[in-house]
Amino acid sequence: MQFSKIGFTPKLIICDLDGTLVDSASDIQYALNGALNEMGLESVTEYDVRRWVGRGASRLITCVLDAKHYRRELHDDLLAVFMRHYQNSVCQSSQLYQGVASFIAACQQANIPLACVTNKPYNPAKDLLAALNILQPFQLLIGGDTLPHKKPHPEPLLHCLRYFDVSAKDALVLGDSSNDIEAALAAHIPCVAVSYGYNHGEPIEASKPEWIVDSLAEFL
Repeated sequence: MQFSKIGFTPKLIICDLDGTLVDSASDIQYALNGALNEMGLESVTEYDVRRWVGRGASRLITCVLDAKHYRRELHDDLLAVFMRHYQNSVCQSSQLYQGVASFIAACQQANIPLACVTNKPYNPAKDLLAALNILQPFQLLIGGDTLPHKKPHPEPLLHCLRYFDVSAKDALVLGDSSNDIEAALAAHIPCVAVSYGYNHGEPIEASKPEWIVDSLAEFL
């Protein structure tokens, strides 16, 4: 596997999940609206969800409450109901982005270790990867509730470097949002951003990643 686009072959690739490997917004919207309806609250659109996801489930709920002008005191109850709904519907219509499956297969063939670092809680992240048949290739999965800090804090990425005993300059981060890029910059790890995905409604170019690709297939 050649990485001529970035000028080196990484010894570790750390991938974001939602918006980078998997388009999961519709399932998140489905579960969120199920929770909102259960609590007698107004539904949200998939467009809204695509702007809100990526910072963890707790932040997603905060975005809903702020957008709908609901009391912040509803946060914990709505979060709990949402997680129950989402755990039961984690992969009804979620799907891999084009080029992801072939990229993962190529990394495996080249013996490049893969880690997945997401702000999604660990259990639904694991279930989503398993449902899409890409759990096994990832030797390490870190959810938003695995460590004391989550992205954009660099700790999850630094944990990966320690786990695989790889230096920052020999690793590569793949992500779709400012959270991924900020974490990578703080950890001094080169970062590739995808042009699709969820970046809170802002252009990914504004976060100034080292490289931007339209598909992971560009590495093949």
